[in-house]
Amino acid sequence: MKLTNPFRTLTRFELTLWAVSAAVVTVSFLLGGERDFLTLTASLIGVTALIFVAKGYVLGQALTVVFSLVYALVSLKFRYYGEMITYLGMTAPIALMSVISWLKHPYSKGKPEVKAARMTAAKTAAMLVLAAAVTFAFYFILGYFGTPNLAVSTFSVATSFIASFLMLYRIPAYALAYAANDVVLIVLWVLASMEDTSYIPMVMCFLMFLCNDIYGFYSWIKMRRRQESRSRT
Repeated sequence: MKLTNPFRTLTRFELTLWAVSAAVVTVSFLLGGERDFLTLTASLIGVTALIFVAKGYVLGQALTVVFSLVYALVSLKFRYYGEMITYLGMTAPIALMSVISWLKHPYSKGKPEVKAARMTAAKTAAMLVLAAAVTFAFYFILGYFGTPNLAVSTFSVATSFIASFLMLYRIPAYALAYAANDVVLIVLWVLASMEDTSYIPMVMCFLMFLCNDIYGFYSWIKMRRRQESRSRT
């Protein structure tokens, strides 16, 4: 089996977006106060995962699993138990399930691109019911552990679950849900950075995540239109 460099498949814009994202989080890390290499590692893995998820590549999901594990450790250090539990107990497992699902639904055999799908009424109903149940349960779980900024952390759980659900089923709107989650996480890590400047790279990380997720939505909509157009010809 011939291995190819996945970065060679990126467009000029995508490569620039990835390079700028990586540079921003690295510079913010170097200019920060105390330097926590774990936050830098999580940030770099995260922005790399997103650019390949935006392409519809399974590699992006595999990197998301790794990011979830490292990010959970960063969250644990600041006692953001909501983020830690969410990423260990929900995001990482669903990302792993997505790897399997995406491998089973390639757009064409031998190609890295996944087949984009559309949401159904049944999936929408299931997503909303499950999101409400998970959010309700996590509110009390996080409260029990004394999670800082409980309301914001709980809302983060809701947006994370919806985004992960949509990603599992290959729905382009996953990127909008993650963009909403990015805004929540920017708020969380700004609050953390006010106490410890070593967390500034996490703020910049999620600012870059927001840019990547906005592009991801555009990319997936374009990808789905192209796939559906070709399937009709």
